[in-house]
Amino acid sequence: MDTQRRSGENGPAPFRSSRFFCVGSKWYFTTREGFDSGPFASRQRAETGLRRFLHVVRLLPEEQQIH
Repeated sequence: MDTQRRSGENGPAPFRSSRFFCVGSKWYFTTREGFDSGPFASRQRAETGLRRFLHVVRLLPEEQQIH
């Protein structure tokens, strides 16, 4: 769990957890919206999957982006 405040945040740090989790030997990532993606063969591949997901989201028109 990350308890540090990010730049521009005031007050106590909100609860944060890792976007990555492992079930059995398979890795997944989760988004703020509760979307889980996987399984991936390794955490490294899950991290690559998350980077690709975020890249695609940034390409969407503003009104269609996931917030």
